[in-house]
Amino acid sequence: MKITGIIAEYNPFHNGHLYHIEKAKELTGADRVIVIMSGDYVQRGTPAVLSKHSRAHMALLNGASVVLELPVCYSCASAEFFAKGAVSVLDGLGCIDALCFGSECGNLEHLTSIAHLLSAEPETYRHHLQSSLKNGMSFPAARCHALEKMTGDAYASQILSDPNNILGIEYLKALKELNSPIVPFTLKREFSGYHDTELHDCSSSASAIRKVLMNIPASPYLPKNISAQLSEQLPPGSLSIIQNEWNFSCPVEADDFSLLLKYRLLSEPHESLCKYQDVSEDLSNRIIRNRNQFLNFEQFCQLLKTKELTYSRISRSLLHILLSITTEDMHAYQDNSCSYARILGFRKEHTDVLRAMKDHASIPIITKLGKSASLLSPEASRMLNQTSFASDLYESVISDKFGIPFTSEQQKQIIRV
Repeated sequence: MKITGIIAEYNPFHNGHLYHIEKAKELTGADRVIVIMSGDYVQRGTPAVLSKHSRAHMALLNGASVVLELPVCYSCASAEFFAKGAVSVLDGLGCIDALCFGSECGNLEHLTSIAHLLSAEPETYRHHLQSSLKNGMSFPAARCHALEKMTGDAYASQILSDPNNILGIEYLKALKELNSPIVPFTLKREFSGYHDTELHDCSSSASAIRKVLMNIPASPYLPKNISAQLSEQLPPGSLSIIQNEWNFSCPVEADDFSLLLKYRLLSEPHESLCKYQDVSEDLSNRIIRNRNQFLNFEQFCQLLKTKELTYSRISRSLLHILLSITTEDMHAYQDNSCSYARILGFRKEHTDVLRAMKDHASIPIITKLGKSASLLSPEASRMLNQTSFASDLYESVISDKFGIPFTSEQQKQIIRV
């Protein structure tokens, strides 16, 4: 049995994701696919549009064998930490043969070359990077500029300007750092761009699909015309889940967390804000100076944005404050990578994958939260508790927004398809 790993968010699961799973199996010769998926919060620093269990269900209906949860400290982190956390889980399972990821360039050799250079960080590269940062560039722009200066290759820096290329490079760096036997493959992204917010025939980006969902006027049911639109973008199982959960537990957006975030910002003095992951001295000062102008989550991100501080960086920082994810936490986790794998769901006919995980994993496999304490190190327990708290907060927002009973993380059941 050959198993391929996929790292994903599925926010929500659409036709492009289905294509990825099918092509990954074809490209790697895999019999099974294990997905490690962001939980209730995603890498751009926002809550997911649907809960992690709903999105895991979508993936299982569309070819995934097992879906694992990426802990919240990694799921809403920068590309480097996101990749490192996800790859460390897949590596710790001991049964993953390949990792298949999408990229805009589709050229593994080019991505690997850049990954090795960024891992080595030669003195010339560091000099150009620091010079660019001092000149007021954001970190992504400074890194592109430094790479072009060092290599003399404009194409290399162009590769670094696309989000899936960036993640792919970070996956390759993490595999190298862990000395992992997992073999990487990349699949060229053939459909809409990551940031494309307009619907196209058959396969649009998750951003475009979320835009449609968020702009629907208040309605107890998903309108028929929207269902018809989305039927061209989503596999039937994904659309059915959205229809069933519409106005019951979805859609969820960043502004639903506005009051919680405002409370956290008002309760934090300037000197303590910098303890949270990604919150610099400059951003802390901007938050304190502008917090009386806070209206909602997205408006405040726009208000704080500067040439040096991107929207995503600010959104992630605010989410770290809301969820109490500190720099100290991340340092502790870095020393131990991700030291557990939590199962969100699996296909009943693919239990051979569960056996392979059990037989080969060097990290604990978590199926029941209540029985996890004895299996985990103190750092892993801290990580799992932080993730459970974040999901309980997400569930609280859903409960309040849609007027449904609260279901704690301890009460949630594994999805079986």
